[in-house]
Amino acid sequence: MSTERAAPPPLRVYLAFAAVYIIWGSTYFGIREALTGFPPFLLGGLRFLLAALCMFVWCIATGVNVRPGRDLWKSVLAGFLLLFVGNGAVIWAQRTLPSSLVAILIAAAPLSFVLLDRPQWGVNFRSPATLLGVGFGLGGVLLLFWDRITAQLGAEAVSPEVSAMLVLLLGIIGWPAGSLIAKYRPAALPNVVNSAWQMAAGALMFLAVSAGRGEPVGFVWGAVPPRAWLALAYLVVFGSIIGYSAYIFLLGVRPATQVSTYAYVNPVVAVLLGLWLGDERLGAKEVAGLLVILGGVLMINLAKYRKARN
Repeated sequence: MSTERAAPPPLRVYLAFAAVYIIWGSTYFGIREALTGFPPFLLGGLRFLLAALCMFVWCIATGVNVRPGRDLWKSVLAGFLLLFVGNGAVIWAQRTLPSSLVAILIAAAPLSFVLLDRPQWGVNFRSPATLLGVGFGLGGVLLLFWDRITAQLGAEAVSPEVSAMLVLLLGIIGWPAGSLIAKYRPAALPNVVNSAWQMAAGALMFLAVSAGRGEPVGFVWGAVPPRAWLALAYLVVFGSIIGYSAYIFLLGVRPATQVSTYAYVNPVVAVLLGLWLGDERLGAKEVAGLLVILGGVLMINLAKYRKARN
């Protein structure tokens, strides 16, 4: 009997790519809309709690064992870095910065993989293309926020925009750090179970901070506008369940270098939605910053692709 895995239908692959490209890119606008009715940490807690519950129910209904055993700490640590730090920084920053600008800066996240992936330092730091790509990416970030940084130098207090940028930089470190921990110390759990526990852990952290900040006090559920409820539902169903599931599926049937192309498309989708639906504005420096950052990420991925071919 053959043990080879049958190739998936091409249509399923195309739909999965469409989900990762479009849905993940649209979540930036979804977060912006949800913030019109929910405080930031309560929003993150509700999003990931509801998504985790849905995934647990699906696992139980299909007979998948959801007990994490000794690997629970791995899911909790990954959930903290990926969801609470990484995604939480995005939610917090979008209170101040336009969703399109946040998406452009998040496009620089792959640069952190090069700096944090210690087992690959011997390879990464010997590759001129990789180092040039990191330099381009950092240059794009500086170009993106140069006016805000120079204005801050002469100010007596840190502006809300600069504070949001610093928080977002923390998220750019947190997401790759969590990804690398999940890569080198993976939990011995089915992907759907591991994801559900990560979301549950992230949700509890969001809700704990939300309670500590007093967000639920005086919060009126009936005052939440319909657009915020719709955005929350979209983030739960499409962003946290469908989009992530499509990503995991693609990793199993396509090369990682091909799947990672979502990093080029997500910020473009976010920018277009912000301009079209959110009445956001981008100047020449923001567009140039996006192009430089994406150019740096492309150099890094091309270097990895060439190494894999050799």
